[in-house]
Amino acid sequence: MSLLGLSTLAAAPPAIAAHHYRSRRVAFARAGHRYRAVWHGISCVPFAREESGIDLPGNAWEWWGNAAGVYARGSVPQLDSVLAFRSNPRMRLGHVAVVTRIVNPREVEVDQANWASRGAISRGVTVVDVSEENDWSAVRVELGDGDDFGAVYPTYGFIYDEEDSGTMLASTAPPEPALALNPAPRDLRTLAERDDEVAEAPGPALAGGYHHYHLHHVLRVSFARHHSTRRKR
Repeated sequence: MSLLGLSTLAAAPPAIAAHHYRSRRVAFARAGHRYRAVWHGISCVPFAREESGIDLPGNAWEWWGNAAGVYARGSVPQLDSVLAFRSNPRMRLGHVAVVTRIVNPREVEVDQANWASRGAISRGVTVVDVSEENDWSAVRVELGDGDDFGAVYPTYGFIYDEEDSGTMLASTAPPEPALALNPAPRDLRTLAERDDEVAEAPGPALAGGYHHYHLHHVLRVSFARHHSTRRKR
């Protein structure tokens, strides 16, 4: 590469310079997986900024607050909007993903970076709203292998590429029934971010497995509390 080429690459902003990285397929691109991930050496923030046109500073978890007074926000998915994930034990810096397809009021597809594999871009990834109120405050993301979905992640909602009017966009329709998914391996919301009830109601096909899982969890918690009380005595 010439000196001019090197200087051009060095001066380019991160979102543009990332395209000069050599791309390679990663595990999620193999046959049998529902979506494709390609390594580009880019994180979720510059990727979302470039793909959506929403230009906000800060880490992913800061985008929601930084959008106030600048970009419109709400709990209704729209094409090219950015789904903002809260900071959680698994992702301290949060996460942002760009909505590319709306399947129904509880299901969308997103393009995102740095999720399945560090530096990889994943396209066409299914994300399901599992909140009780269908307000996209809690979601699960497909694992890419079969029809399984991962943990419950806390989210703020959507950021839209339009001027903030001072009013949050919300749906006026009744909440749609929760989709039938595999039991969540973990709920990453804080106690303040969730109710005492389970966020997603099990579908008929999963009811037996869900109740078995829930009963096992209740017995395990009760057992732990009992022994903790005995130790305090």
